[in-house]
Amino acid sequence: MSRLDRQIAFLVEADRLKSVNRATTLADASRVENSAEHSWHLSLYALVLADHAGPDVDIDRVIRMLILHDLVEIDAGDVPIFADVDAAALAAREQAAADRIFGLLPQDQCDRLRAVWDEFEAAETPSAQFAKALDRFQPPMQNLASGGGSWTAFNVTPDKIEARVAPAIKRAAPRLWTYAKARIDAFFALR
Repeated sequence: MSRLDRQIAFLVEADRLKSVNRATTLADASRVENSAEHSWHLSLYALVLADHAGPDVDIDRVIRMLILHDLVEIDAGDVPIFADVDAAALAAREQAAADRIFGLLPQDQCDRLRAVWDEFEAAETPSAQFAKALDRFQPPMQNLASGGGSWTAFNVTPDKIEARVAPAIKRAAPRLWTYAKARIDAFFALR
């Protein structure tokens, strides 16, 4: 295959992300979002909320991470944050998916884009930590906008949100957590 054939093969494969449905609904609660929509929306979150990032965060790199981070769901599927899963088995499925999907690209692009995905997964750099924070911040904002969304389906409590969502946000974007927590607490106080 030519370089261009490999690039197009990757892009055609990436289109399948549009068919991976998530548990989180759109803000208007009309339907669930798909993973491609989620990745786009997170990229927009990064652009708009960049002033909440630390000084060592490279927003352009964050956007690259957010565009790429869920491609593995083409093979591994989306696993909602509040679902009970075997984390080791999921990680293995996602690694295999990353090998296959990024492997469609010419080697130089495979290496470069896979490194961005690996950085996001490891969450060790300030940019990856901010990307992870946004990935945890966006779904609660969607749930609040939609009147509860997936929280109802998964019997989510404020304690569950604190345990599974808050740590990543607090670590890299504490002001965003303060904002979210006040709204989450107000939402559950009315239930």
